[in-house]
Amino acid sequence: MKITREVKTALLVIIAIILLIFGYSYLKGNNLLNNHRTFYATYNEAQGLATSSPVTINGLQIGTVSDIEFLDEKGNILVTMNVQSDFKFSKNSVARIYGGNLIGGKSMAIIPVYDGPQAKSGDTLKSDIEDGLLEIVNDRLSPLQQKLESAIVNADSLLYALKEVLNAETRADLKSTFTSLSATAKSFSGATEKINGILGENQAKLDRTFTNLDDMSANFKTLSDSISKLEFNKIVNDFEAVASDFKEISEGLQNGKGSAGKLLNDDAVYENLENATRQLEQLLQDIKLNPKRYVHFSVFGKKPGDYEQPEDRSE
Repeated sequence: MKITREVKTALLVIIAIILLIFGYSYLKGNNLLNNHRTFYATYNEAQGLATSSPVTINGLQIGTVSDIEFLDEKGNILVTMNVQSDFKFSKNSVARIYGGNLIGGKSMAIIPVYDGPQAKSGDTLKSDIEDGLLEIVNDRLSPLQQKLESAIVNADSLLYALKEVLNAETRADLKSTFTSLSATAKSFSGATEKINGILGENQAKLDRTFTNLDDMSANFKTLSDSISKLEFNKIVNDFEAVASDFKEISEGLQNGKGSAGKLLNDDAVYENLENATRQLEQLLQDIKLNPKRYVHFSVFGKKPGDYEQPEDRSE
């Protein structure tokens, strides 16, 4: 049977269409010759996930993302995944979008859960989104950015305040102050040099002074040692005994014991002493007024006159 040119052309077109379908499916990550399971997951946003992105379980690629489309009018996203592996997991497993960096896109990972009913083709898995590198960096940089902005604002305010404070008059005052400080520093330097000179000239005297202080310290130490060797208890006991004796003597004098006590407390003795003192005074007065009555000297042996009692001048 002879095949006509039209039939050959038709066969070539059919084969080309089949190859085109297979190629397109392959580029999308679908292999029409292999059995696969289809799973779905819904998200509020795709986070940069694209078709043909790998689908992994525990880091091993088991399929690809075959389609991403809007689910409803609210803008929710429906992600379709083709899984070529027959690895079994529960329908409670989680489909998580992860990854994303400066040069790579997002990927899809199925976090397997083994408790519950087994997942079948056409099931919708729970969805989750993991922060990528850009999101983490953004989260870390946002507080830093706020702090930098606040620091810049504060620095600007500080510079403005300094500009207001450091006007021409203030700058002149500061210049005068620094000039005065410089002069004070020079004066202090000169005084220090003079003090050093005085100390250098009197070094020998200072050495002798410190030597004398050392000797005095040694003498004080010797005196302290000598004082520490004294029997203070015995001295205190002796003082107490002397004080007790003085107390007894004082009590005896007050009570009229002994000659001294009688002399101090007997009124008759006091009156006799007073009379004797008065008579002695009269005698001395008479001797002063009439010395010839008591001291007589005569060449011819004249007899002295009779004694006359002196007047009592105390009355």
